[in-house]
Amino acid sequence: MSEKRRDNRNRILHVGESQRPDGRYSYKYKDLYGKIKFVYSWRLDKNDRPPAGKPRGLSLREMERQIQQDLFAQIVPNGGDMTVLELVEKYISLKVNVRHNTLANYNFVLNIIRQETFGSLRIDKVKLSDAKAWLIKLQKQDGRGYSTIHAIRGVIRPAFEMALQDDLIRKNPFQFELATVVVNDSVTRESITRAQERAFLKFIQEDKHFSKYYDGIFILFNTGLRVSELCGLTISDIDFGNKRIRVDHQLQRTREMAYVIEDTKTKSGTRFIPMSNEVMDCFRRIIQNRSKPFVEPMIDGYTGFLFLDKNDMPMVALHWEHYFKHILQKYNSIYRVQLPKITPHVCRHTFCSNMAHSGMNPKTLQYIMGHSDISVTLGTYAHVKFDDARVEFDRVMGG
Repeated sequence: MSEKRRDNRNRILHVGESQRPDGRYSYKYKDLYGKIKFVYSWRLDKNDRPPAGKPRGLSLREMERQIQQDLFAQIVPNGGDMTVLELVEKYISLKVNVRHNTLANYNFVLNIIRQETFGSLRIDKVKLSDAKAWLIKLQKQDGRGYSTIHAIRGVIRPAFEMALQDDLIRKNPFQFELATVVVNDSVTRESITRAQERAFLKFIQEDKHFSKYYDGIFILFNTGLRVSELCGLTISDIDFGNKRIRVDHQLQRTREMAYVIEDTKTKSGTRFIPMSNEVMDCFRRIIQNRSKPFVEPMIDGYTGFLFLDKNDMPMVALHWEHYFKHILQKYNSIYRVQLPKITPHVCRHTFCSNMAHSGMNPKTLQYIMGHSDISVTLGTYAHVKFDDARVEFDRVMGG
């Protein structure tokens, strides 16, 4: 019977273990593909101390346990030698039929990862602490905002989840709540008060230059339309007989300045929105005053767009965002009492809040807003204050 091999401390070595003349331990094994591999450590057991000046690292037997677990689970060794950047590129390449703005977001995230040392790390080497430290670095050192980091994590987390399902890694290091790691410094787009809304609309209506945008902005405040849905409206979408707006598409423009018709943001976004008499009057004026282009622009089969720019092309969200910005700047340069930031989305949020405060049924409001999740609509009701609660309580209780 052959004598068992021992290390220089007279400890019995397991199969595959050996100790080199310099004192370092090695473990020999076969990977999933039958290739001979070696791992090394200055420590045999986790309780051993490394020689002076040598890195501590994992002990050899800790490495062995990891290797055996990976072999049992058929984890591809070394993460398939794939880097973080290569993983994200592969994940994105498998996304088909995505909207142009989603694709733009993917490219934005890729460009950030390409610039980061983190992107060159091998995916099986990325630990939970590494993932957290990288996101913290993006915020504290690089000055990235919470919304940007949220977008980055929104791509890289499912990419690592794909690697987990492909048996390239054992755990997804990005499975944590983002708000527990980086500070949420994003500005919440709040609704404005009814008094602020009236002041803003009155100023627009009476201003010689900006009054031409009054009807469109009034509609945004009183329908809950997304600005891309407003831009996509055509004459045929306005049903005066039934007092409703048909919303089944939105108009957007890509970075390459190409106009595209997209489906509504969600399936729930396809809907009919009731019109008040005031909103109908706005649409009548818009149609009556609409310029008559020599050639009607046609985008993906749609024509008769309500809002055209100076080049007789449909207005897009960026147009309206610029109008709002310039109107607000002029207003605040004139009046001592300043208005807060107002954007097309603030109009939508204000409409939702006004309807909630008026007592509209949440499910009805969810339909009008085109929210796919009732929790988004109910979040508006969370803004109700005590005075609102007092009025509603007295109404219900008859007090």
